[in-house]
Amino acid sequence: MTAILLGLGLGGFLVLTVYGINPPRASLADTLAQLGRPLAPVVTHSAGASGRGEWASRLGRRAVPLLKACGLPTEGLRRDLAVAEVPVERLLAEKAAAFLLGLLAPSAVSLLCWTLTGSGLGLQATALSSLAVGTVLFFAPDLSVRSAARQRRKELRYTLAVFLNLVVIALAGGAGIHQALTDGAGGLHGWGAAQLRRALTAAEVGRRNVWHELGDLGARTRVRELAELAATVSLAGSEGAKIRTSLEAKAASMRTRTLADSDGAAQSATERMSLPVVVLFGGFLIFIGYPALQNVLAGL
Repeated sequence: MTAILLGLGLGGFLVLTVYGINPPRASLADTLAQLGRPLAPVVTHSAGASGRGEWASRLGRRAVPLLKACGLPTEGLRRDLAVAEVPVERLLAEKAAAFLLGLLAPSAVSLLCWTLTGSGLGLQATALSSLAVGTVLFFAPDLSVRSAARQRRKELRYTLAVFLNLVVIALAGGAGIHQALTDGAGGLHGWGAAQLRRALTAAEVGRRNVWHELGDLGARTRVRELAELAATVSLAGSEGAKIRTSLEAKAASMRTRTLADSDGAAQSATERMSLPVVVLFGGFLIFIGYPALQNVLAGL
């Protein structure tokens, strides 16, 4: 009975894998009907991320409505998705595909062991392993999205620190506040710089206060430095001298914080590098001392 169930599990795993990699082609009527439909807006992603998530999205897209009905993703994860620019449907499809593969993988491994050695895991152990592996893999895409969002927030903080330094230099050279902001953001590159330029453009087009727009960007991306900057400048009022003083103080604070973070990251990397050396030294001691200890114990 166990062999039959394991065979069914392996067969289902192979069928779903083949179906996910090579889905059935659409009929000619459906293809011709799509020619007259308006094109949907194209969302660009990096080539590596698209290649990794394409097969998983196709495999688990049928479970997306069910996961949405369960209230997924959570509010915090939605914010991380917005920062990482990952569609909700893609994340849910990857979670469903990962859970399905986690359920079927232990059955496949058990059947392989049964075929090669003649013995494998029992039915209860296989079921518990499938549930555990499926649950762990179900949350694996969340970790990837949170890591990408964390990296982008870090990039935005570093970009903001450089931006404030450039603005302060421009103000010291006699430029006006709006000209200094435009010049400071114009020479930066990367995702964080694009977000700052977008906020400045939105403030100019919408006739809004640029500091309020930067505060809204901080609230959307959960970068508290932007919210603190908006609050500090708002308290300074509309006088150019006070704004310049506030920006100088904020730039100096962010420089100090950036240097502290970099120093902490360097010390952490140094500690991680010492761990393999300690493990290697322990293994060397065991290699040297084991024959002597064995001879002593054999002589007793």
